[in-house]
Amino acid sequence: MFCPVSTLAYWAVRFTTLAVFAQILSIWALFVLCTVFPATLWVGILVGACIIIGVLRFPSVPLKGNELPWHQKILTNVNFRTPFVIAFVLPASIVFDVFFYLRTKFIQVGGDHASKIKKIQDQVLEWKSSGSKKRMCTARGGWLSISPKRSTYKSESFRVSVELYDVLEIDETNMTVRVEPGVNMGMLSRHLLARGFTIPVLPEMDDLSVGGLINGCGVEVASHKYGMFQSICTAFEILLADGTIKTVSKDVDADTFYAVPWSHGSIGFLLSATIRIIRAKKYVKLDYQPCTSESDFIQIFEKTCRAEDPPEFVEGLIYAEHESVVMTGTFSDEVPAGATVNAMQRWHKPWFAWHARTMTQHTTEYIPARAYYHRHTKGIFWELQDMLPAAIGNNAVFRWIFGWMIPPKIAFLKLIQPEAMRLWYEKQHVIQDMLVPVSTLGRSLKVFREHYDLYPLWVCPMKVFDVPGFISPTPDDDMFVDIGAYGIPKAAWEGNFDAVTAGVAVETFVRSVKGFQMLYADCYLSEQEFRDMFDHTVLDKVRAKTGADVAFPTPWEKMCKKKYESVFKRQQGEPHRVSNAHATDTSTTATTPRRTGLRPRK
Repeated sequence: MFCPVSTLAYWAVRFTTLAVFAQILSIWALFVLCTVFPATLWVGILVGACIIIGVLRFPSVPLKGNELPWHQKILTNVNFRTPFVIAFVLPASIVFDVFFYLRTKFIQVGGDHASKIKKIQDQVLEWKSSGSKKRMCTARGGWLSISPKRSTYKSESFRVSVELYDVLEIDETNMTVRVEPGVNMGMLSRHLLARGFTIPVLPEMDDLSVGGLINGCGVEVASHKYGMFQSICTAFEILLADGTIKTVSKDVDADTFYAVPWSHGSIGFLLSATIRIIRAKKYVKLDYQPCTSESDFIQIFEKTCRAEDPPEFVEGLIYAEHESVVMTGTFSDEVPAGATVNAMQRWHKPWFAWHARTMTQHTTEYIPARAYYHRHTKGIFWELQDMLPAAIGNNAVFRWIFGWMIPPKIAFLKLIQPEAMRLWYEKQHVIQDMLVPVSTLGRSLKVFREHYDLYPLWVCPMKVFDVPGFISPTPDDDMFVDIGAYGIPKAAWEGNFDAVTAGVAVETFVRSVKGFQMLYADCYLSEQEFRDMFDHTVLDKVRAKTGADVAFPTPWEKMCKKKYESVFKRQQGEPHRVSNAHATDTSTTATTPRRTGLRPRK
């Protein structure tokens, strides 16, 4: 029987209970709002302040001179970049990487290469029909290049869009792979290793492109066996200035084939390259041999790369004059029982240069092949420490939380780089690779120590074959070595570094020993000095024959002219060149620790 009184009583109790709970909840919310939230807020502020103070406590080299107002010079403190790199550049880099990974995995099935190169050809024919008033270059933005220099010649050129980013085919019969020039090493290694192949020379950085490694140059720790990247290429498909497309090889138009490497796009537009491939194995067995003196390092390094049957990979890292490590690697499909496997591809693993330094005695470990190939990508060798200090970026806690986002894209960093930061890198920072005969390694290290005095140094052997082209071996030696200097020199920390004087001195020495300079970095050579360093015989012949001499700027004009004129035309007359004797005989020893996170051990 329905009873309205009991029903009202029931709902009255329900509403009273809900009201009590609501009051309790309100009181609790008020308590949280007044105590826990402010406490959490202040803890967050305190933690953020500690991070900022910690970042700012890392020393930085200021930009000197009056080229910029004081408020812009503040931006040259590299540590101000750290929060921005973490908050913006790392996430943006992940999006970029995911896009290209998905594109490579699901879209890259050969593509319509013919239609793409037809579009490029039409642009060249349009340039030709319009009177050829400007010289041509690619429309690719300078910020997309991995080179640290800023090029301005494109603003004065007829820009041709070259959108070629596909792996076209793998020929297992002839053991070659055909790729478009926009394919980078990360894409290519993933594509080939999944099928059991690799290329003999696979440079370490993911973002290095096939086109850049051919039109420029590229070395890797297998180059003592196979030579530079150009030496593993068997054919080039190239679009010439008159609009014709040719495929050249050592057997078909050999002059053009040998002129393309190091030409920096001064002959035509590279459309595809055919590259040798070899069978790959699952692992690289890597042996670390630490050295406690420079003489021991040089002896072990030279003996290893000159051996009759050398290991597949040879690499050296020099952390100080009396601290270095020689690493040798061979392929392996099996890991012996009890052996160490270093899965360094995992996000939480330390940067390789720091890891290698911990090897204080002879050590062997097995590394998955792709992880080994790209071992220096995570730390951008060790350049990442100048935008994300190693005490933060290589810290175990940071690596576990954020390591999956590392490294930031160099392209993004260049895109957002203010003028003040660009000047800082130009004046207080060094990025140089010099190629010298291995027999001069000891003298070369003294010159680097005198004029740059920075560590670590990357040391990579390379065989130079006696074929036509921009570079050739010396009469006495075909084994060269790439010495890579990346970082802040000791003199910059002391406030008296002169990038031009140091650069000219090192270039002078390199020319004196018949060596070569990689042109992606700052180059202070005059045009005549440039032609003395590099053999232009084949290049000049092909440029004249194909009409490229009026269609494209020369390598010197593209890579050196702006720097040479901006530095030296302000002076009266030709710049003073350091004598060879001074550049080769004087050496100093480092006594001041560097802010690298790779400080000399005490």
